[in-house]
Amino acid sequence: MTSADTRSRVVVFLSVLVALLATVAALVGLLSVGGDAPDSVRSVHGEVVDLYGTGLYRYDLVFKGVANRGSDLVTLVLAVPLLLVATRMYVRGRLRGTLVLSGALAWPLYLYASMALGAAYNELFLVYVALFGASLFAFVLTVLSIDTEALGRRMDHAGPRRRLAALMLAGGIVTMGVWLAPLIAAMANREPPGLLGHSSTMVTDALDLAVITPATLVTTLLLHRGRASGYLVAFPLLVLMTFLLPMIVSQTVFQLRAGVSFMPAEIIGPIGGFVLLAVLALGLVAAVLRAAEEPTATGGVSAPPEERVGASR
Repeated sequence: MTSADTRSRVVVFLSVLVALLATVAALVGLLSVGGDAPDSVRSVHGEVVDLYGTGLYRYDLVFKGVANRGSDLVTLVLAVPLLLVATRMYVRGRLRGTLVLSGALAWPLYLYASMALGAAYNELFLVYVALFGASLFAFVLTVLSIDTEALGRRMDHAGPRRRLAALMLAGGIVTMGVWLAPLIAAMANREPPGLLGHSSTMVTDALDLAVITPATLVTTLLLHRGRASGYLVAFPLLVLMTFLLPMIVSQTVFQLRAGVSFMPAEIIGPIGGFVLLAVLALGLVAAVLRAAEEPTATGGVSAPPEERVGASR
């Protein structure tokens, strides 16, 4: 048994485990009701904040609790099926299937990092930790199993390098601006951020500013220099961008049904922006996947046996 064979079996096991645990977590989040949480609590900054008060997310703010349920719906309907299909594609050992799996693992990795670190403690805390860990290691092993030389040859031939670099740069700058502006304003006014609630820190802001934004900017640089590794980082980010649209729509619907009030511009603006972002990202996902199956310099429509994922390792 080669190291590549061992790695593939570990990735498949972890990916299936993530799919199963994510299904359980999403169903519990969507279907659970009741609980003994108070209607409101006083935060560490002395502010009185309203709690969701029911179900799994009863100790989260109303805004966050219903948003979590929106994310659960996206996970159940879109993310889990994609992960199972991607795992099957990965088993076939082709470059395109491994790229798809890296993207499919990006959503549970990001989501359950946020849940494990940022959601109010609930009965599924250890499930979130398991999902975070399994997604992380499956993602890393999947990316490491990709033959970057074969990927570079394919992308040099037909990869959307300039368009992809432009979207990564724009996405990084916009993300940085969206999160930094309210944080800097809160610091200047010497008051807690508006969305802090009863939490002690801003977990989502930290993840996006410390991981997602630098990843987009580094990817831009790698793509500008023609490095194949730029595609390795960019593809999972593209899938995340694509998932942002259904996530925002689902969360907004749940929030409106729970009585959270928005101005029309607060609904139309973000959804319109994410529609544009998702369309651009989805188009680039398709372009990268087409390029992954394009003829190489030596000819042929799909990857020859020696260019299968992990075969050169």
